[in-house]
Amino acid sequence: MEENKHQDNKDKPSKKEARNSEDVTRLNKYIAHCGICSRRKAADLVKNGLIKVNGEVELNPSYMVTPEDKVSYQGKVIEREVNRIYILLNKAKKTVSTVSDEKGRRTVIDSLGGKIKERIYPVGRLDYMTTGLLVLTNDGDLATKLAHPSYEVKKLYHVTLDKPISEADAKKVEAGLLLEDGLAEVDSARIIKDKGNLEIMVQLHQGKNRIIRRIFEYIGYEVVRLDRVYYAGLTKKDLPRGWHRHLTEKEIIMLKHFA
Repeated sequence: MEENKHQDNKDKPSKKEARNSEDVTRLNKYIAHCGICSRRKAADLVKNGLIKVNGEVELNPSYMVTPEDKVSYQGKVIEREVNRIYILLNKAKKTVSTVSDEKGRRTVIDSLGGKIKERIYPVGRLDYMTTGLLVLTNDGDLATKLAHPSYEVKKLYHVTLDKPISEADAKKVEAGLLLEDGLAEVDSARIIKDKGNLEIMVQLHQGKNRIIRRIFEYIGYEVVRLDRVYYAGLTKKDLPRGWHRHLTEKEIIMLKHFA
């Protein structure tokens, strides 16, 4: 009996050996694969002391999680999502691009009407009053890449202004403007002529906070309506405002190609 027990312990991999196997994952990556948030935001959760491993707060995002470890967030043990979910939402205005909201406002998760059982989260965000395309997923790797500036994911916005915009100002926007947090790079800015120069299509690849609104504020315009009509090869075709759908296999492959 004692010999068999000794043999069982001998066969069980040590913690050090387990860390070198393919079953281990960096803590921030593990959290992302649980459908909590992207890897970058997961690292912030760890550093802010919001993640526990085996009942103890773990502050190192690079901690290697083994199959024996119990990782918890907000008092609940979290596990990696096996079923990958990819949702395209045509976000309505007065909706927050977060999983939950401390002010009790409607979130993009609420827009799904409880139809998605897996824990998913939005890739990036759109302002409270901004409408348009938003991807929600539990694929942490894809979310991280789509949101990272180095991948230069293209986004197209339909902008409605408070007054007609001049060709000269449209060219200023297209040339790029130096805002308080650096250069706002714009790929193109095209006035919609038959709308009295009140509307303009702006394409960019940056993801800075409120960048479209800040660009036009800088040159003396107010954005009345803002709608994202294109994101990483995806469009709003056959997707009414406030509705969502699962991405097709072809679209998922395309997204991963973008990233």
